[in-house]
Amino acid sequence: MLRWSVEFVYQTRHPPGLARFVESIWYARGRIGYRRERIAPTGSTVAVVVLGDPIRLVVGDGPAFVAHEGFLLGPHDRPVINEPLGETHCFGIVTTAVGCGALFGLRPATVRGKVVDLLKVWPAAETLRRALLDDGTLDLVEKALMPGVADPSLLRCEAAVHALEADPVRPIGGLAAELGVSHGHLDREFTATVGLSPRLVSRILRLRALLAQVDVYSPVDWPALAAAYGWFDQSHFIRDFRRHTGVTPSAYVTAQRAAYTPEQAAPGFVPEMAADVKSVQDTDRPGRQR
Repeated sequence: MLRWSVEFVYQTRHPPGLARFVESIWYARGRIGYRRERIAPTGSTVAVVVLGDPIRLVVGDGPAFVAHEGFLLGPHDRPVINEPLGETHCFGIVTTAVGCGALFGLRPATVRGKVVDLLKVWPAAETLRRALLDDGTLDLVEKALMPGVADPSLLRCEAAVHALEADPVRPIGGLAAELGVSHGHLDREFTATVGLSPRLVSRILRLRALLAQVDVYSPVDWPALAAAYGWFDQSHFIRDFRRHTGVTPSAYVTAQRAAYTPEQAAPGFVPEMAADVKSVQDTDRPGRQR
């Protein structure tokens, strides 16, 4: 049974002074023990500075993007295929739902569901990459992040995200009323700031919370777990699960058991062995994941 390479190093940090806009910064180096992985969406934007071999990425049914120096993955609601083409050696920044514009000066809608060249869309990336090649540390990444001022609309969207994290099944109309705006106003403001609608983020957060409760090494009562997070129709649950992870609930458990030890299993990751790739590629075709 394959497992992560023992030489794989992963470090992460949650800078408290940047908590409004940055969920985490991380460093990774080594080789994984499988071909590639699918990663479920989290509502975040991800920027990665690549220092080693290229990384191939695909969002949902979109085109492949091969990152040689860095990439920015915009807000998305479909799984991402992450395929290292050699040794992984990179630094990453994971934003909060409201962090894309404040950190990178980008309108989230322009990069929604896309992977783009980081050095072309974030002016500071090239200088940061040169510094990391000389003396790569998470301190350098943290110092490079200088978010802009939080305006009233961003603060309202931030409050909406926190409310949905606390209760992802709550009605969006009621949330808008609590925040003092109409449902339509919140939809427009939230989509402009986050890059996804409140309803989409709610569904992503529901699935993210559900996956955090799954122990793939124990029996999983999927109907009960789905109902606890607002899915009372199993076909609807399986459709949403597959849309966000790329696989069915049973395939998710099988994939994690095949690649991870109990200590390594991480919510939302679907590793693929080389022998699995052909069968999984069939689901990459348009329409197969819906």
